[in-house]
Amino acid sequence: MDFTIKTLGKCKIKSPLQLSKVKGDGIYDYVEDGARILYSSSMEEVEHCIKNNIPLDSFEKPGPKEYIYFDPSKTKVAIITCGGLCPGLNNVIRGLVNHLWNRYGVTNIVGIQYGYAGLNPDNKLPFINLTPDLVDDIHKDGGSMLGSSRGEQPIDIVVDTLERNNINILFCVGGDGTLRGAHAIYEEIAKRGLKIAVAGVPKTIDNDINFIEKSFGFESAFAAAQPIILNAHYEAKGAQNGVALVKLMGRDSGFIAASTALAVPDVNYCLIPEVEFSLENEQGTGFLNVLEKRLERKSHAVIVVAEGAGQNFFKGERKKDASGNLLHEDIGVFLKNQITEYFKKKQIPISVKYIDPSYIIRSIPANANDSKFCEQLTHCAVHAAMAGRTDFVIGNWNGSFTLLPIEVATSSRKKIHPESEFWWNVVEATGQPMNMK
Repeated sequence: MDFTIKTLGKCKIKSPLQLSKVKGDGIYDYVEDGARILYSSSMEEVEHCIKNNIPLDSFEKPGPKEYIYFDPSKTKVAIITCGGLCPGLNNVIRGLVNHLWNRYGVTNIVGIQYGYAGLNPDNKLPFINLTPDLVDDIHKDGGSMLGSSRGEQPIDIVVDTLERNNINILFCVGGDGTLRGAHAIYEEIAKRGLKIAVAGVPKTIDNDINFIEKSFGFESAFAAAQPIILNAHYEAKGAQNGVALVKLMGRDSGFIAASTALAVPDVNYCLIPEVEFSLENEQGTGFLNVLEKRLERKSHAVIVVAEGAGQNFFKGERKKDASGNLLHEDIGVFLKNQITEYFKKKQIPISVKYIDPSYIIRSIPANANDSKFCEQLTHCAVHAAMAGRTDFVIGNWNGSFTLLPIEVATSSRKKIHPESEFWWNVVEATGQPMNMK
């Protein structure tokens, strides 16, 4: 993969940060342009590349530069949040504004309302002038103070708006669809020869952006799911053959469901999009077969299912949402009905409680760890954008922050590998069979 980050030109303006270039003086040092973060953490792979003179894949390391591209006194910045809501959106808005204003002296910052729709004049959505005072307490609230939306807008009109309003830097906060839109905006900017930086901050509850270990909001989401699962467990235990079925977010990747199952060992079955299962079969290894055996032994069960699991059970043409994502059928309602019918035919009494907390979870404020992570992401994004980097998203890899080309980040979705140690950990925690096909 080509991890090269594009730049707008040579950095000639002395940074106002007044950091150091001397090791051991107690002051943080500027990050040199050649600083890199290795892609592979495998000693075997690194030794193989060195021995065979193969270039090592690596990411550019973000951080403050001694010289920057944009003159802070003449720089105008726009911030936009897109896609579904996610814990930490307001933290990111606040972090970007404060770091630009307080560290670089950039005081001309505007917020774009309701995603990319706010960059289309036809929608008549005025910009919001953002200041540290205005964003001072927004991190305490869920959602986004700027609002959000899905769907594309005409790219030529979007770039016309940026050019007409003299925007120098556009920060796009969002997931896969948002980043694809950001890359399209960059391409139109480049075609026109404009000097506008496009910077991405990765946002997705599903944690499914490629080459990024963790995106903000993900940890808050599965932490919020924990007490819900615990209460579901009590519901299941309180009835004869009680079954608690909880649907969590995860359109194409099951990271929230899997992480919640690890965090709450009361979960007995975790169903994710990456691992297919059958309902029942002659061998007795289907999901309903093993659920029946579980109820014979323990008289209760807790099931966590990701929203994108089991879509192979639904036939017919699939529709798409405004962002181009395939709309999934409701696997939660489907499984509730299948479980009820299966045990009714067998004349086995059962009590099924179905819980879908998705929209509550995604609207909560960020927890402490996500809040810290959001702040660090915004620092990296501001440093990179002020140094003229463009068409990038802030990544996180092997415990380090990175700069990642948007096109690489959106090349495919990150998924749980069925043979990975992580999924094996989930199977061990739940006690479910490795294969329910």
